[in-house]
Amino acid sequence: MTQFLESQIENGVATVRLNRPDLHNAFNAQLIAELTDTFNSLNDSRDIRVVVLTGAGKSFSAGADLNWMRAMIDASEAENREDSLRLAAMFRAINNVNKPVIARVNGHAFGGGVGMIACADMVIAVENAKFGLSEVKLGLIPATIAPLVQAKIGQSHMRRYAISGETFGAEQARHIGLVHEVAGSDELDEIVSRHVSLFRQAGPVAAAECKQLVRTVAGFAGQNDTEQDTVTAAWIARLRVSEEGQQGLRAFLEKQEPGWRS
Repeated sequence: MTQFLESQIENGVATVRLNRPDLHNAFNAQLIAELTDTFNSLNDSRDIRVVVLTGAGKSFSAGADLNWMRAMIDASEAENREDSLRLAAMFRAINNVNKPVIARVNGHAFGGGVGMIACADMVIAVENAKFGLSEVKLGLIPATIAPLVQAKIGQSHMRRYAISGETFGAEQARHIGLVHEVAGSDELDEIVSRHVSLFRQAGPVAAAECKQLVRTVAGFAGQNDTEQDTVTAAWIARLRVSEEGQQGLRAFLEKQEPGWRS
């Protein structure tokens, strides 16, 4: 039973909704724990094909809860480190879940809210949403989310927005790669549904392997071409002889639908 999170599963789609609308879905220790546990548990469900992450009310997530931050003022450096590691574990659980994740950005996202968006495989934002890495305005830095956000928007945009703390809109978020599509409020759900259907076309094992492939390729820096080719050739060979790979190849050659689309 969760206190600040709503989870609904329907037709293979898990909708995970942050549910603190009166506080703009800001994080506190309880919500962090609930998100971590929920996304870790999704790895074990073979029935869930796609995850939609969204917020209740008018905001996606305002980042850290003020009362939570207030409690950290009097905590020791060691206690702050442990608290930050729990937050990092939450982002990693979202980022590394073995299902495609669509962020349905229904409103503003700041700080850690931007971090959650950076963990998603597809991001669809309502056109009036605002974004910002506002930590510097508090004398802090977006340290925990930096690897995830920078991987999405690149070092140049990270330097600008993390250092300035400025707010930017949905079209700019799309321009820098944080958001993939911008939608009017009346078409948000339609566009999300369309991309849910696209993700469901993929073999579930292949989708999970693709997520791992992207992370692996990003870490190829410094490896020579032969090392990269060895890794990727072994990878595709393993999947070609796998149960899902065999089924998909045979279905394609025989002009049939593979089992995961039935």
